Amino acid sequence: MGNLFCADAWLKIWIYKETFIVGFLTTVETSVFAILISLLLGIVFGLFSTSGKTILGAISRVYVELIQNTPLLLQICFLYYALSFSGHSIGILLSGIISIGIYHGAYMAEVIRAGILSVPKGQFESAQSQGFSYGGTMFYIILPQSIKIILPPMVNQLVNLIKNTSCLYIIGGSDLISLTYSFVTGASTGGAYGPAYLVCGILFFIFCYPLSKIASKWENTLKKRDRVTAG
Repeated sequence: MGNLFCADAWLKIWIYKETFIVGFLTTVETSVFAILISLLLGIVFGLFSTSGKTILGAISRVYVELIQNTPLLLQICFLYYALSFSGHSIGILLSGIISIGIYHGAYMAEVIRAGILSVPKGQFESAQSQGFSYGGTMFYIILPQSIKIILPPMVNQLVNLIKNTSCLYIIGGSDLISLTYSFVTGASTGGAYGPAYLVCGILFFIFCYPLSKIASKWENTLKKRDRVTAG
């Protein structure tokens, strides 16, 4: 990091700024699609685990335990290399999106399960007595009440997901971390370690921090609305 205040090192960053822009956009693209996958899986398996159906609960439990108890790096390598050697390669970016989405989907499922279970059982019974189906009960009664419980840990998972795009480095991705490493070790760009990793960190912060602030503001708004309703 001795070159952090070196003008030549910062000049390299400026000249090759396109590298960091491309890496940042790839990280954003990977994150957005992985988030969609994780939310979809989280909702599906979260509902499975609270459905009261033994088979669905068991399927959800197997998925959550299997994914949570194996490293993300292993899952990325398994999906990418297994498909590549079988002649069905789907590419680095898509492999990363699917792997990261599946990995964080397991954690989203637990977040949603905990949120649903935080709602008193009387709410379920009241909805059933009013003729609501399971889907209607969840959509109109349970999920609106549990969102305040779900939101904070869900945002933490989204931020972790964004940071975990750095794991694509292991299979040669073009995400922000991978391109930053290529930059600092390149024949013509190598050596600017301090500035390069500082810029990389700032770009991650720019992406993650607003997400946390927006979610926090949304959570406070929901709590204020509840207090007004209760009053």
